[in-house]
Amino acid sequence: MTSYLILKSLHLVAMVAWFAGLFYLVRLFVYHVEAEQKPLAAKTVLQEQLGIMEERLFRIIMRPAMLATWVFGLALIYERGMDWFKVNHWLHLKLLLVFLLSGYSEYLGKIIKRLAHGEKVMSAYQFRLFNEIPTLFLLAIILLAVFKNLVNFGYTFISILVVGLFLFLFAKMYRRIRLQKK
Repeated sequence: MTSYLILKSLHLVAMVAWFAGLFYLVRLFVYHVEAEQKPLAAKTVLQEQLGIMEERLFRIIMRPAMLATWVFGLALIYERGMDWFKVNHWLHLKLLLVFLLSGYSEYLGKIIKRLAHGEKVMSAYQFRLFNEIPTLFLLAIILLAVFKNLVNFGYTFISILVVGLFLFLFAKMYRRIRLQKK
């Protein structure tokens, strides 16, 4: 039982570090894109510094935290055994979500390279919306991990869609307020 609790603790710490990076990295992308509107000298300094921050956050914090999340999570499954894994269908969905989130995370790494080459990837507003994707994953993964087989997958999916709609509407409202202030 002690090894299980240690693995679970390490899994949670790695997951928290990974999500912190997911939330912060896309916010850095917003600032990176917004720097385009600055005078040339400020734009150059800001985008260079933001590029360094993005690269280091991804390479030194996010990717290792993602890998550690996977390693400790799979170790937890191994600790519990295949018979346990087979009957816990919530975990199958959680693994699918973590796999998709890993793809999202790696896509962010590609965006870093594109921004470093001066490519226009998305607008600041689009990045703000893009930054809500991990929120939906986090909500779904936490609900599955807490309620396990008690969760009704249909209601959970609908609830997450509703939360996503509220996040989208909030982002639109926030954008309208920002534009009115300008």
